[in-house]
Amino acid sequence: MTNSMKIPKTKKPKRSGRGALLIISAIFVLSAGVRLMSGTGAAIAKEVANFAKETESQSLNTTAECMPEGQMTTLFQSLKKREAAVLETETMLTQKMKALELARIEFDKNLVALQQAEEKLAATMASASTASKDDLDKLTAVYENMKPKDAAALFEQMSPDFAAGFLGRMRPDAAASLLAGLKPETAYTISVLLAGRNANAPSD
Repeated sequence: MTNSMKIPKTKKPKRSGRGALLIISAIFVLSAGVRLMSGTGAAIAKEVANFAKETESQSLNTTAECMPEGQMTTLFQSLKKREAAVLETETMLTQKMKALELARIEFDKNLVALQQAEEKLAATMASASTASKDDLDKLTAVYENMKPKDAAALFEQMSPDFAAGFLGRMRPDAAASLLAGLKPETAYTISVLLAGRNANAPSD
């Protein structure tokens, strides 16, 4: 065979240059996005906020410029009056709080003084009661040591209640001797009073 068979040539794979370019572009875009979200984004947000403040300030200035001078004066005076009213109210409240605090302190002082007076009065009454009891005991002892005849003559001059009180405090033997020396009607009246006191006395 004169014409030899041609061996088919193997096709070499072409390099994907376009794909590499796409990948590099994507990396640059992502990097730019990150920078935008960090420093650049914050700067842009700050600029937007400043712009909003300037716009609001300009709007207020424009409103003030458009408002007539008379209205501005009235508004200013109204604000001053409100401020003065608020200050006056605060001053009144402060004064009331101070007055309440002073009243509380004075009340506490009076309460302490009242408690001290009550304690002193209770002590005085206890002392007086003790002294009175001591005096009665001494006087009863005097009547007990008197001769029955002399004591009976003295008890005849006492009111029955008063005489019964002393007889109730005396020793039984001295009281019996004294009763024997009294007039029958006097002795009977005193005996009835003593019996009534003993009957009304609490029992265990």
